[in-house]
Amino acid sequence: MAKAGWSVRPPPSTRLPSSIASYPSSIAQFSWRSLSWSSVIQVSSVARHSRALRTVVKVSIAPLEQAPAPEFDVWEEISRLEGICSRLRSSKSLRDKIRVLDDDPRVKELFGDGGRRCSKLLSGLDSSQAFLVKCLVAAGQAHVLFSDVGGEMNVVTSHGNALKNALYVLADMIENWNSDLNGGGEYLNGVGNMALNGLLSMLEEVDHFYSSIGGIIGYQVMILRLLSQSTIEGKSRAWSSHVDEERGQRHMDFHVPNGLNLDKQTEDAFQAALWGIEGMPDLGEIYPLGGSGDRLGLIDPDTRKCLPAAMLMFCGRTLLEGLIRDLQAREFLYFKLYGKQCITPVAIMTSSAKDNHSLITSLCKRLEWFGRGRQNFQLFEQPLVPVVSAQDGRWLISDQFSPVCRPGGHGAIWKLAHDKGIFTWFFNRGRKGATIRQVSNVVAATDVTLLALAGIGLHHQKKLGFASCQRSPAATEGINVLVEKKTVDRKYAYGLTCIEYTEFKKFGITDGHFSPNSSEAELPANTNILYVDLRSAEKVGSSKSASSLPGMVLNLKKPVQYVDYLGIKRSVPGGRLECTMQSIAENFLNVYHSRKSESIEEELDTFIVYNQRRRVTSSAKKKRRQNDSSLHQTPDGALLDILRNAFDLLSVCHIEMPKIKDNSEYLYSGPPFLILLHPALGPLWDVTRQKFHGGSISEGSELQLEVAEFLWRDVQLDGSLIILADNIMGSMEMDEHGQPLLQYGFRCGRCKLQNVRVINEGIDWSSPKNIYWKNDVQRVESARIVLHGNAEFEAADVTIHGSHVFEVPDGFKMRLGPCTSGFKATLHPLGEEGTNRGSWFWKYNLDGARIRLEIVDNSSAVEL
Repeated sequence: MAKAGWSVRPPPSTRLPSSIASYPSSIAQFSWRSLSWSSVIQVSSVARHSRALRTVVKVSIAPLEQAPAPEFDVWEEISRLEGICSRLRSSKSLRDKIRVLDDDPRVKELFGDGGRRCSKLLSGLDSSQAFLVKCLVAAGQAHVLFSDVGGEMNVVTSHGNALKNALYVLADMIENWNSDLNGGGEYLNGVGNMALNGLLSMLEEVDHFYSSIGGIIGYQVMILRLLSQSTIEGKSRAWSSHVDEERGQRHMDFHVPNGLNLDKQTEDAFQAALWGIEGMPDLGEIYPLGGSGDRLGLIDPDTRKCLPAAMLMFCGRTLLEGLIRDLQAREFLYFKLYGKQCITPVAIMTSSAKDNHSLITSLCKRLEWFGRGRQNFQLFEQPLVPVVSAQDGRWLISDQFSPVCRPGGHGAIWKLAHDKGIFTWFFNRGRKGATIRQVSNVVAATDVTLLALAGIGLHHQKKLGFASCQRSPAATEGINVLVEKKTVDRKYAYGLTCIEYTEFKKFGITDGHFSPNSSEAELPANTNILYVDLRSAEKVGSSKSASSLPGMVLNLKKPVQYVDYLGIKRSVPGGRLECTMQSIAENFLNVYHSRKSESIEEELDTFIVYNQRRRVTSSAKKKRRQNDSSLHQTPDGALLDILRNAFDLLSVCHIEMPKIKDNSEYLYSGPPFLILLHPALGPLWDVTRQKFHGGSISEGSELQLEVAEFLWRDVQLDGSLIILADNIMGSMEMDEHGQPLLQYGFRCGRCKLQNVRVINEGIDWSSPKNIYWKNDVQRVESARIVLHGNAEFEAADVTIHGSHVFEVPDGFKMRLGPCTSGFKATLHPLGEEGTNRGSWFWKYNLDGARIRLEIVDNSSAVEL
């Protein structure tokens, strides 16, 4: 086995840098009345001098009661804050808790007799609001209340301008001019009250959500702990056994986890997928969509507002629509096998970042809840949490009362699902387990992956499962490991879990390009595709301990970008406390009295399945920069993986196709073809392949199929062929709530192509307007078949040359047959026998664990 161990123990003397470089007190206190141009020059001169000594200089113009704390010992600060947390926990009433805070020196200094201006802030607040504000101050974040812009705004770097920064100082003084003149008279105006109310609302959410670790103050304790770990300097840690006294463990090792290989163990994969199909009435679906997706840089073309990742238009539809489309394809497969309607309840975790919640809600309403009924969706909003500076742990602010906030990671989903009643909602619908995938991963439902994952979880009553694959050196992704822990009572705990890439350095794991022959390369990638037992997850989410917030990390690898109070874009090192969804696995370890040998995985409550990487994960996470040769985790790269999957799928069906070369060819001339297939053609490839046989797809061709009842026999495509059905999997009917509900298998559009040649100019591959991953391409010619309602199209022994649009009305069949001039089209009504199921349909039969298809027409069945 490949093994690894780690050890992290914070040194007692670790210090954080001071929050602000000290300026002479005369600069911090001078009056606006004495301000002159020479004063500005003086500030500029000081800034230039300080810049030569330090990379970052921070300027404060705060009143004395707002002045930042001097450099401090982080462990002493943690000890102080933990003491407050302990006293707060032992307090029985809100009044007692406020007394605890009032005893804190920082609170006394700001709101006591010496802080007259500051105490006015509390005059309009009730007791619970005053408690939140005092928690904020006790946590060392008073600058949030009093626009201490100098505390973190006025940053002078080697790229900065000293005079500009001095003018920022001047601007802030002028902004506060009136309150100085009036002696602090009316503290807040209407805008200020709104901002304060927003702050109080955020603080209330943070204090409640993080109550298991001490609320607002506990949040800051955890920030400081993680921040201190990130600044520890030392030698790289080897993969070896170790002692971690703080966690109460004697040693911990990593092993490469064993699991079912879906690509190689095909019969077992089919059986697992069948368990997944059978178990669909017991399954729910969970989508963590709360992330802001900053790396995509999405902008609404009409409003110019930033958009969340779920709204990315990929292959002609938003990413969220893609998730539902994949789910409905699995439900359609269940219907075809068992003749029963199955609607899976879907829970979506959103956030307020970039109007995420309102945009997702609006999309669902506009699309009439995808024909699934509003009652089958639950949207629950993730709280935003404050972002801190990597330098000193201070909360970043964009204005007075306005901390910079971001979603607190997808690991919030478990506690939030409990708090919002999501687990109860699933249980009321008879659901036992759920599959989870992230919106940016566009290939997670490819072939057997999701169905086999869910099938094993349900059939073997597992608590948690991972879908995994080989690691990519270029990916910013975690790893799955089999962890072995020896506890303080000399027992052994085993289970599959995840280590986030942000934690690699701490554990001595190579981040980025690793040697293909190293033991580290054997560790598989974490893809955030999970199966979870809902009862087990609810037990964790309802816990009053820190276990309800699994995998807390402080990711400082990406700069924080925000707009400051002057409207200037800032990019500073920082992060926020994030929980990691898959770290819930730490709660599902199996404990034994003695050490176990290899292949223990079958006994564990956690499990893993493997597949080829492009059938498990390919993410549209970040925008590809111009002239950037890397396509990894970009929409361009995700499209190429979809096309490579299409080649793997169809080339086995005796269809001649050009191979896809390396990514550099795409950058130079685009993909060799464009093939986009609706997942309801399968979604299992073993099903899809029975609908295709023979023929060819030439280089530069386009094939788009938005139809499920489809037959391809010996079709030669040289150009563009697009088939669009209004009713792909069924038709909409009104349910008892007056909402449209998709009735699977009824009044579907259908198409048969046998011995057909399609020849046209197709896509204009030279057009600079083509954005292939958006499915936004310019065409010279195309053959387009449009099926309205319960319409059918059949073509046999013909050549379709040039541009054509064959539009078939509801209830009719169009036939194309040969004639002396090329082909002739006839149109006739389907009649009563074809009203619901058409003149033919695919019948799905079980043959052991395999699915066999046969075409059924009016009076006979022909096995293929």
